[in-house]
Amino acid sequence: MSHATTCSVSQIPSSQLKLGQLSQTASFYLLASITVSFLASSSAPTPLYHIYQAEWGFSPIAITFVFGIYAVAVLGALLVAGRLSDYVGRRPVLIVAVAVQAATMFLFAFADGLSSLVAARVIQGLATGAAIAAVGAGMLDIDKARGAVANSVAPASGTAIGGVLAGLMVHYLPAPTHLVYFVLAAIFVAQMVGLVLMPESVPPRAGALASLRPQFGLPAAVRQSFLLAAPVLIAVWALAGFYASLGPSLVRSSFGLDSSLLGGIALFVLAGVAGASVLLTQRLEPRTLMIYGATVLLGGVAIAVNSLSYHSAAAFFLGTALAGSGFGTGFQGAIRTVVPLAAPRERAGVLSVIFVVSYLAMGVPAVIAGYFVARQGDLLLTAREFGAVVMVLAALALVGALRRTFTQLG
Repeated sequence: MSHATTCSVSQIPSSQLKLGQLSQTASFYLLASITVSFLASSSAPTPLYHIYQAEWGFSPIAITFVFGIYAVAVLGALLVAGRLSDYVGRRPVLIVAVAVQAATMFLFAFADGLSSLVAARVIQGLATGAAIAAVGAGMLDIDKARGAVANSVAPASGTAIGGVLAGLMVHYLPAPTHLVYFVLAAIFVAQMVGLVLMPESVPPRAGALASLRPQFGLPAAVRQSFLLAAPVLIAVWALAGFYASLGPSLVRSSFGLDSSLLGGIALFVLAGVAGASVLLTQRLEPRTLMIYGATVLLGGVAIAVNSLSYHSAAAFFLGTALAGSGFGTGFQGAIRTVVPLAAPRERAGVLSVIFVVSYLAMGVPAVIAGYFVARQGDLLLTAREFGAVVMVLAALALVGALRRTFTQLG
C-alpha cells in the first residue's frame, strides 16, 4: 500500500495540529493507556470475589458467571460495534465508551448484591467491547509497527495491574470494595479529557448504520493466518480467564495463602510476565514467537498444575511465570501474524474478530470450570482438567506453527 493511500495521524505534521491538540506520540500513549485501564478495570474485581462471596453467600459457579457474563457482553459489543470506528472515526466511539466505563466504576463501588455486580459487569463489558477494537486500530493508524506491539502488551499489562492493584488495596487499605473503583474512575475521566484533545485518525465515511449489523468475518487476505493463530489465542485467553475467575480460590485452597493478595499476585505474575515478554521479544519473527509461546505455555502450565499435588506455592508461581511468557509471546505472535495483513479500513473489524475469539476463550471455559467445581466440589481436580485442555491447545498451536515452518522451508 502506498504512502498516499494510507490514512494516519502520523501524516499530520505537528505544525498543522490545532492549538491544544495532542501530538501523535501523546495520542499513541493515550490510546495505549486506555487499553491498559480498561483491562485493569476488568481484572480489578478478581481479588474481591472472596469478599463478595463471604458477604453475599454465592457459590463458585456464581463467581465464574459474573466473570463470564462480562466476556459475553464484550462479545456482543464487538459483534455490533466492533467495526463502527472504521466509519465514524476512533474518537467518538472511544469518548462514549470511556465515559460509560467511568460511570460503571461507581456501579461497582456501590454494588450491594450479586444482581448489581452482574449488571455492572454487563455494562463494563459493553463499553470494553465497543472500545477495544477502536483503540487498537487507532494505535495501528498512528504507527503500524509499534501499534502491533502495543496491542499485544497493553492487554496483558492492564490485566496484571488491575489484579495486583486491587489485591494490594484489599490487603493494606480501607474500603477494599470501593477504593480501587474510585481510582479507576478518576483515570477514565482524565483519559476522556485526553480524547477530546486527540486528533482523529480516520475521517468519517458512509455506512455506519450498516456496520452495526452483527458480522463475524475476515478479509480473504488474513483468513489462513488467522486459522494458524486461533489455537494460541484460545489457549492463552482460556488460561487468563481461569486465573481471573478461580485463581484466588485455588491459591487459598491449595497453599493456604491469603487470596485477596496472593490471588491478585497470581494473575499479576501471569499477565505481568506476559507484558514483559512482549517487550523483550518484539524484534523476533511472528512465527518464532508462536513456536516459543506455545512451547513455554505447555511447559509452564504443566509445572503449575503439578505443583498443586505437592502444595508447592513456589513451583506454582514458577509455572505461572513460564505460562505468562508463553501467553505474551503467543498472543503477540498471533497479532503480528494476522493484523498487518489487513488494510487500514479493515483493521478494527479484524481486531474485533481476534478479540471475539479471545473473549470467548476467556469466558466460556471459566464458566464451565465453575460449573464443574460446583458439581464435583473439587477445585483441584477442575484445575488439573482445565490445565490439560490448555496444554492440548498449546500442543496443537505448536504443531501448526512447526508444520507451516517446515512447509515454507521445503
